[in-house]
Amino acid sequence: MSLIKFNNGNNSKSLNTGFNDIFESVFNDSFLSDRMVSRVPAVNICETQDHYMIEMAAPGLQKEDFNIKLDRNLLTVSVEQKSEHSEQNKQYNKREFSYSSFVRSFALPDTADDAQIEAHYNNGMLNIHVAKKDEAKQIVRQIEIK
Repeated sequence: MSLIKFNNGNNSKSLNTGFNDIFESVFNDSFLSDRMVSRVPAVNICETQDHYMIEMAAPGLQKEDFNIKLDRNLLTVSVEQKSEHSEQNKQYNKREFSYSSFVRSFALPDTADDAQIEAHYNNGMLNIHVAKKDEAKQIVRQIEIK
């Protein structure tokens, strides 16, 4: 289900004008919009002669936040973050809790060497290197034409 912005036409005689203003202010509130948007990190996947590389943009996390699991040929990266900010001896009218999570899964090809997978997290980028099996590495050679 997706949210559809109400048509905020210029017809001032419309009864919907008041409703449009109310809904637009509610759905444009940064407090709500931050929590309504799914935050799934962008991913680049590339292949070299020796390995596959997955680059995931995930700023604001720590390497301890990630859970990387391999189940047969399915590589799964997940994050679950919970934070609760509270101070003792204060009466609250509003307290904010945050929770964010995502799961990304990648089916590894048969040419991937699942015994040689490394992951590094640095400056908001998670890099996962998956080595190729020796027999899958491309051998480049010149073919003589007879």
